[in-house]
Amino acid sequence: MNSYFRGRLLSVTHALRGLTALFRSEPNAKIHAFATLLAVLASVFFRISPVEWALVAFAITGVWVAEAMNTAIESVVDRVSSEIHPLSGRAKDVAAGGVLVAAVGALIIAGLVFGPRILKLLGI
Repeated sequence: MNSYFRGRLLSVTHALRGLTALFRSEPNAKIHAFATLLAVLASVFFRISPVEWALVAFAITGVWVAEAMNTAIESVVDRVSSEIHPLSGRAKDVAAGGVLVAAVGALIIAGLVFGPRILKLLGI
């Protein structure tokens, strides 16, 4: 294996280690994993269209990326200084806000894709 491919494999290994750390260290990652499972199961159950699958996948991906970035920012801020500082708090709050925006967006997509189907299933 040449050095280019060895480097790419090493990059993937580091990324997988990061995802493992995210899942093990962040309680919200477990909530996101549960929501991901529910969304995938609902997608299969309701036999959603390919475009709807794309929307659901986009929403899931957005939440996971936001959570990963939030965790990375929190880790860097904590590494730089354990001292409480307004800019540190702002950085963490903004990153957490990004996760909130992604999660609300995902809920809106879920409501649009699954809401009518759930209402129909309930006879409403």
